[in-house]
Amino acid sequence: MSESAALDVAQVSHRFGTRSALADVALRVERGHFTALLGPNGAGKTTLFSVITRLYANQEGRVSILGHALDREPSRALARLGVVFQARTLDTDLTVAQNLLYHASLHGITRRAAKARIATLLDRVGLADRRDDKVRTLSGGQSRRIEIARSLVHEPRLLLLDEPTVGLDLESRADIVRIVRALVREEGLSVLWATHIFEEIEAGDDAVILHKGRIVARGTAGSIAQGGESLEAAFRRLVAEPPRQAA
Repeated sequence: MSESAALDVAQVSHRFGTRSALADVALRVERGHFTALLGPNGAGKTTLFSVITRLYANQEGRVSILGHALDREPSRALARLGVVFQARTLDTDLTVAQNLLYHASLHGITRRAAKARIATLLDRVGLADRRDDKVRTLSGGQSRRIEIARSLVHEPRLLLLDEPTVGLDLESRADIVRIVRALVREEGLSVLWATHIFEEIEAGDDAVILHKGRIVARGTAGSIAQGGESLEAAFRRLVAEPPRQAA
């Protein structure tokens, strides 16, 4: 696999018993790019994230993160990866700082270094003043911003986000998108952003459409649409057709 990509997924397939969840999935996230992964419920987005993060053992195909093959160098590959899962995973009985310090300790980061890093990240997500507040006192959007900060504590270069704005109000959604796009633009972070909310995607973004475990389209969001249709219209057209592997 090419080491030029932040994420290189090659012919990945995964089954649950006799049911195929992923079939010959291949995609790339280029370094410093924001890539959107679009798909309806049941398309296989979360399964793909679980394979990339090794929550599920890779059954077929290969995954490489920043040039490190996941099957041969799992520790090196995963050390460069940050993840925000769809399910909320902060401990609501702990403070914001305690949640982040615990995550830092899992990565072997000294307490002194972790405190400095956490201060920078909380400022980056606009929540420096909530450092000592318990997570239970935060709004849904604020909790999501803390999860983004937590995913960046160990300084990964690739960030996966699975439906990060689901259930949030418009203002909170906009805040999350703005923060992540700023990380791409200002720090060169590579992002794979899974969503079904079309307003979060820009015409120039790299985009991949996943349907019934197969890639049915890939390219820039603007190029996937045909004849002046919107991305949402293109998406609905593509997922209504029999799934096919894009060339």
